[in-house]
Amino acid sequence: MSDGADAIDLPSIRDMTPNPADAGVPIPRKRVIAWALWDWATQPFNSVIITFVFTALYLTSDQFIDPEIANLGEGNAQYDAAIAHLTSGLGAAITVAGIFVALFAPVLGQRADATGRRKAWLGVTTALLVASMAGLFFVQGAPAYFWLGAGLIAFGSVVSEIAGVNYNAMLTQVSTPKTVGRVSGLGWGLGYVGGIVALVIVVVADGADWWGMDTTNGMAYRLIALGCAAWVLVFGWAVFVFVPEVRTDGASSRRVSPWGHIVLWIRGYGVLWNDLMNLWRTTRPTLWFLLASAVYRDGLAGVFTFGAVIASKSFGFSNQNVILFGIAANLIAGVSTIIAGRYDDRLGPRAVILAALSLITVSGVIVVVFHTVGSAVFWIFGLVLSASVGPAQAASRSLLARVSPVGKEAEIFGLYATTGRAASFMAPGMWTLMIAITGATIWGTLGVIAVVAVGLVLLLLVRTPADRGTM
Repeated sequence: MSDGADAIDLPSIRDMTPNPADAGVPIPRKRVIAWALWDWATQPFNSVIITFVFTALYLTSDQFIDPEIANLGEGNAQYDAAIAHLTSGLGAAITVAGIFVALFAPVLGQRADATGRRKAWLGVTTALLVASMAGLFFVQGAPAYFWLGAGLIAFGSVVSEIAGVNYNAMLTQVSTPKTVGRVSGLGWGLGYVGGIVALVIVVVADGADWWGMDTTNGMAYRLIALGCAAWVLVFGWAVFVFVPEVRTDGASSRRVSPWGHIVLWIRGYGVLWNDLMNLWRTTRPTLWFLLASAVYRDGLAGVFTFGAVIASKSFGFSNQNVILFGIAANLIAGVSTIIAGRYDDRLGPRAVILAALSLITVSGVIVVVFHTVGSAVFWIFGLVLSASVGPAQAASRSLLARVSPVGKEAEIFGLYATTGRAASFMAPGMWTLMIAITGATIWGTLGVIAVVAVGLVLLLLVRTPADRGTM
């Protein structure tokens, strides 16, 4: 990247290739599969470490509070307060991680574009993600180790988001304008399936009582974290072998001194501000899309975050049924995302997003209105919700890839990550507010769905260059 005077002029869909000379040239299948496998490889960090197992069942358990208080048991005020302190501490750590992502993701993406080193940055951040998960092996089940665990998970969240910026930007290197939707959907779909396969392995290991291994002092969960790190190494290497580095003109990839890197880093924020102003002046719809997607993506995250709570507290699902629903939800999300990718290429990503958000809104309302009918309502419409989340996420990535300027994809995806983080309080906030007002968990569902609905309305008001290319 040169300087802050460079305008961000969004190309038409026909211009969206890493090199215009490559337009219409088929992408080797092994390159596409290698790229998509990175989603498969890294998804267990979200599904196993953050969502279902390590933090929920281990790091916020009574192993990390004072043993005397732990002996008091659930229902005791001191015990409950101590557990709440753990969960709030974990939340604070992840919040700090979100701030770091919001501050650094756009400029790191900008530097990766300018130096032509997206894959190199992806390699560094993937290695750091592996290290953070492997480090969780040393988090023993004692209060003194809580902040080590929370810190490693927060650090993993930061490097995972930064890695995702460069990974998403590489989408234009493994697809053509005609296939960007299905390739994006393939990545998201494999991510869901990979996460659920890893989760099933955990369930099988637990059911087999870890084949007689010693699981005291949190060893089972520590081995799970180590296994997730190994999972990334086993499946994530292909993208670095089969996907070439992005091309540059060579002018911006010259050697720079350490002090020069600091100067360029600081200067990058000025460039970022000028780029945002140029987006506002010249391609305002893309800026509005970033804001609209930030709203509905937070709602989509809320659907999965609170789905298990709704099943358990509002529909009386047993622990086993919650796990079964989680497996079914992730599987159907993965399959639907892969299928929806083809409709993305035929109808355009905006049409897929609008359809998915509409289904989520209607299904969420039905779950609330008819919750007294029984668990069948949640099984049916909860799975419809799950089937719609993945396509909306994948099509959002596809749309942004279609309208990102050639050579600035990583910077735009950095903004995508930043706007998403900036809006990450809305779904949890609305969930909490609705439950506080009504006193019933089921009404928290409407809070999350309201966020999705607002994002849907905002997207209806946005038109992008991709719409003109597909509609």
